Amino acid sequence: MNFRQVTSLSNETVKHARALHMRKTREQSGQFLAEGLKIITEAVDQGVAPDVLMFGKAAASHPLLIRAAEATTAAGGEVIEVTPEILEKIARRDNAQPALAIFKQRFVPLDSLRPISNVCWVAMDRVRDPGNLGTVVRTVDAAGGGGVILVGDCCDPYSVEGVRATMGSIFAVPLARATVEEFLAWRGQWPGSVVGTLLTATVNHHNADYQTPTLILMGNEAQGLPPDLAAACDVNVKIPMRGRADSLNLSVATGIMIYAVTDRLLG
Repeated sequence: MNFRQVTSLSNETVKHARALHMRKTREQSGQFLAEGLKIITEAVDQGVAPDVLMFGKAAASHPLLIRAAEATTAAGGEVIEVTPEILEKIARRDNAQPALAIFKQRFVPLDSLRPISNVCWVAMDRVRDPGNLGTVVRTVDAAGGGGVILVGDCCDPYSVEGVRATMGSIFAVPLARATVEEFLAWRGQWPGSVVGTLLTATVNHHNADYQTPTLILMGNEAQGLPPDLAAACDVNVKIPMRGRADSLNLSVATGIMIYAVTDRLLG
């Protein structure tokens, strides 16, 4: 396995990896940072090789590391052995993962999505928490959903926190972005049902008439769906609150909706 060793924090690749914690750097470079052999292996399993693979000496003989290094080299990427201090500085935490990697971001054009290829899709309006967004991406993957559409000014799914929350599903689930206007124009051609969630809705989420394919439209954590997006739905539903809490975490609510739809349409 051919690789070079880097021991200096002033190395340009190391500085770039550290800078990928900033959204501006991610947007300018079109790259992002992923931590840990599990996530890196998920990428390799999906045929996605790192641009740069960095690892500590302790992981050098790990079979998953060797496999990832071979995939990186075969794709023309770079494999670098770094010190534990560098791993911790890049990860911004002690006891960092033994391997980190830089990947290219992958957004698909909204018009390239094929709704009839899957029974369930998710659109997120102005989601703010990368942990919520990452968890939704992971849940869509787990349920076999089609993809996630980011509507309006959303947080970055390729932030370190967001990628971590996906547990590798970021490489398996198509992501598209759209302004509200672009989304509403595209929604007009949707062949199945579009279902929103509202606390004021009267239809129970179990009782809605889900049609194949169903697009689940989820609102922002603090404000929910705005009127224009709620009006674009074929039906708005509510998840009953039977305890003292009057709302659910966004990723939990989205997960409930995903399985309500898939269980109904797939049986």
